[in-house]
Amino acid sequence: MNSFKEYFDLRIFIAALALVGIGLLSIYSATFDINNSFPRQAIFAGVGFVAMIASFVIPLKTIQRLAGAFYVFIIAVLVFVLIVGATKKGAKSWFAVGTLGGQPSEFAKIATVMALAAWFSRPEVSIARLKDFLVGVGIFLLPMGLILAQPDLGTTIVFFGTLLPMLYWIGASNFILVSVLLPILVAAGALFGTGEFLVAVALSALVLYLLRSNNFAAAIAFGVTIAIGLSVQIVYDRLAPYQQRRIATFLDPNADPLGAGYNVLQSKIAIGSGGLFGKGYLHGTQTQLNYIPEQWTDFIFCVPGEEFGFLGGVLVLGLFALMLFSALRTAGQSRNRFGSILAVGIASVLAVHILINVGMAMAILPVIGIPLPFLSYGGSALVADMMMAGLLMNVYAHRKEY
Repeated sequence: MNSFKEYFDLRIFIAALALVGIGLLSIYSATFDINNSFPRQAIFAGVGFVAMIASFVIPLKTIQRLAGAFYVFIIAVLVFVLIVGATKKGAKSWFAVGTLGGQPSEFAKIATVMALAAWFSRPEVSIARLKDFLVGVGIFLLPMGLILAQPDLGTTIVFFGTLLPMLYWIGASNFILVSVLLPILVAAGALFGTGEFLVAVALSALVLYLLRSNNFAAAIAFGVTIAIGLSVQIVYDRLAPYQQRRIATFLDPNADPLGAGYNVLQSKIAIGSGGLFGKGYLHGTQTQLNYIPEQWTDFIFCVPGEEFGFLGGVLVLGLFALMLFSALRTAGQSRNRFGSILAVGIASVLAVHILINVGMAMAILPVIGIPLPFLSYGGSALVADMMMAGLLMNVYAHRKEY
């Protein structure tokens, strides 16, 4: 039994299966009288379970060797989907075959995290060397650019949110971390208005000046920050109209309560009306009367929140916390640099998804179309999530190997 515990991360395994189970129950509740998406999601859960076990049993060193090839393959697929992919919700991001479909960007997150971990685990590579650092950032920027071209703003933001903690874990200096973070701050300021943009630019200049160790590097970082800020309007204009409305509605959902702000307002009502213990399974008013369109996708958190109340929401978040804690603990214990970086990258991907999705459901963050891991309806996302759980279990099993 002790050897089993040493090899098998039961916490990740139980948390993943429990979340998938809650997701299936929630999807059934939200769809049984509409389109009954439960059977299809259950099939994807079975496929995901096989993918999780496969990701667990493949030797970690083999995964490290194949990381580069997997990354190149995914990049080719992302290019291909821009050419022949199907358009769904304004984004050309899907392969469609009959009633089935797949979204390669979900697997691009895994491939990119694996590729970055493999790059910085090479003994001759150092993040302190400018060339090596730029290659690492380029590994992220290439799929981000292809996904943004679809356009899929939500997934692009996930990539940004994943890169920063990975660079921190690898050992990036404060200057490097700030150089990556400030463009996001300036871009957000540009969305709010000219005044906010100028304040963000001034703050960026001050921070870069104080943290600089090289004036030329600081100037380059500031130039990139400004360029990204100025390009926000171009990117905004390329977004689908519904995506633009989502961003505009974030500041004031009541400005368009029957339009872009409808989902947010109904989501808050659903979660708030659940109380402490909820209304009971299949008895959620907002869920069963279909007040929230396509609740089984981006707003799935409302279902346990309404039907099982505050305790249901705490259970879901507690399972996520258990998974993230286990991932970070494994990263800290792993003697294998590739495995350690990979675990942090996967934890970052999941954390960004959880933060944004739950933030969307509670009207804390703008609605940008981010699924909730393991719970939201979608075959590609569910299989990718379970693959990541399997990889975390794999790193745990080999944590004592160099």
